[in-house]
Amino acid sequence: MDELEKVLAQIADLQTKARELQQKKKSAVIEEIKLKIKQYGLTARDLGLGSSSARDVERRSVAIKYRSGDYTWTGRGRKPKWVEKHLSSGGSLESLAV
Repeated sequence: MDELEKVLAQIADLQTKARELQQKKKSAVIEEIKLKIKQYGLTARDLGLGSSSARDVERRSVAIKYRSGDYTWTGRGRKPKWVEKHLSSGGSLESLAV
């Protein structure tokens, strides 16, 4: 085994030891964090870990464009079945417009 192979073997050995030490330390840190979260009643949002999903964003209502009795539709997305039925029976979207 030449010198380069020895050094590479030592590097691999040290990397393995570093991962093991990190894992041991990580477990202790996780336990400490869990304890603090429980102690202070923290949430993911408190810690800035919440996602910015649609439910986190303030929702704005969209105006209704079409109505038939109790049925309403904003005109966004796929046409509801009641709109499809109205159109297939010869009706127009304009006749449902609010």
